[in-house]
Amino acid sequence: MRTHWRDCQAWNDFGVGLSTTSNEAAKLFDAVLTQYVGWYDDDSLGGLEKSVEKMIATDPNFVMGHVIKNGLDALGTGRSYYLDKEFQTDIQTMLNLENSPSTLPREKQHINAVKLWAQGEMTDACLIWESILVDNPLDMLALKFAHDSYFYQAHHPQMRDSIARVMPHWKSSMPLYSYLYGMHAFGLEECNHYEDAERLAKKGLELNRNDCWSTHSMAHVLEMTGRSTEGIKFMSTTENDWNICAMLACHNYWHYGVYNIEQGLYDEAMGIFDTQVGPRAVKSGAMLDMVDACSLLYRLNLEGVNVKDKWKEFNEICKDHADDHILTFNDAHFLMASLGAEDKTTTDKLMASLREFANGTGKGDNQRISKEVGVPLCEALIAYDSGDFAKAVSLVNPIRYKIITIGGSHAQRDVFNQFLIHAALQSPQKDHNKLARCLLADRKALKSNAPLTDRLISRAMAVHAAD
Repeated sequence: MRTHWRDCQAWNDFGVGLSTTSNEAAKLFDAVLTQYVGWYDDDSLGGLEKSVEKMIATDPNFVMGHVIKNGLDALGTGRSYYLDKEFQTDIQTMLNLENSPSTLPREKQHINAVKLWAQGEMTDACLIWESILVDNPLDMLALKFAHDSYFYQAHHPQMRDSIARVMPHWKSSMPLYSYLYGMHAFGLEECNHYEDAERLAKKGLELNRNDCWSTHSMAHVLEMTGRSTEGIKFMSTTENDWNICAMLACHNYWHYGVYNIEQGLYDEAMGIFDTQVGPRAVKSGAMLDMVDACSLLYRLNLEGVNVKDKWKEFNEICKDHADDHILTFNDAHFLMASLGAEDKTTTDKLMASLREFANGTGKGDNQRISKEVGVPLCEALIAYDSGDFAKAVSLVNPIRYKIITIGGSHAQRDVFNQFLIHAALQSPQKDHNKLARCLLADRKALKSNAPLTDRLISRAMAVHAAD
């Protein structure tokens, strides 16, 4: 972990100047950026949140301080610009700094990008960050904001190419250099370049064994190539390297749990949930952690594991975000929680709000995605929960190739593939039963070594053998 932070002159020498004249603010910006890129809290600084507070207090007019603060809040997807008045004020404070004579052109671009993202225009924000990187390929904040945004939108080629374009400009002696490998590896993995992704993830871990994003990229490679047994070993033997990165540890434990579900090791998966994923999600309240908790419970439920008593505490957190509609991916997982907790009031509230958002009151990229995918997907989850499996299939099957637009990774969205297969298997309609077998054939062709798929194929053959 880093301990030497760059002052104003060091940032200028690096080629990414800051308009602040406060060396302390510049150093704290470096510390905040490093913790963000590394997904960890530096205890010597009080962690990421305290570092942000100190940075703004040191120089209240620090442009990039406000940019990274508001960007982290926006990309955390836990604060809605349209519902959170305080967040609106924070964005306006940042916008006011744009007119300062000392504000650099690059900083003005950053201000505009964060504003657009907060207002739901994620694609336009990424275009600005990419524009910054054309002239400033060493601007790690622009690179990281774009990288995370592409993940949210499932813009996999963009995520791959964004890193590839800047890597030739970086040198191994530069701060944060090693993290480029894990970031590039993830983009390559999501574009199905598994061998190259594995090679770069291993290089990232060779340079920094505590690089939990390289661990995360490796976890995805092992998941997508059907190496779940190897995945369990990898996560267990490196656990003490990556679980110190609190901001991503829950998600990496989610991968650990998914491997166990794949292998049919349900007690082990529940153990990971009870000791790691669940407690970490409740403690942090972070949206990434909450959707991981909901996803793991839902997958276990699909496999026939009784998790009914687990839902309530997660629903208590999720229901506070029923009107946010920042990401359809989040909405679908919040709905899993309210359905699991049998909270009809929250379910009805979320759906009424989602339909209103989708039909025109919403703004930004997610308004269109909610209308095309979010509403029917969530309606299908409700239909399945009520036992109307045929309706669930009729709602999801026509949009199954559009579900990618809700964002997340291939591994994360696989819960919806499994959902459709389970619905089709249980539907009273024979054509749906045949569809289930077709979907399972697709799944087997993509990943031949998949015990979960084999279990579902056996179930389909046993239940519908005469069809």
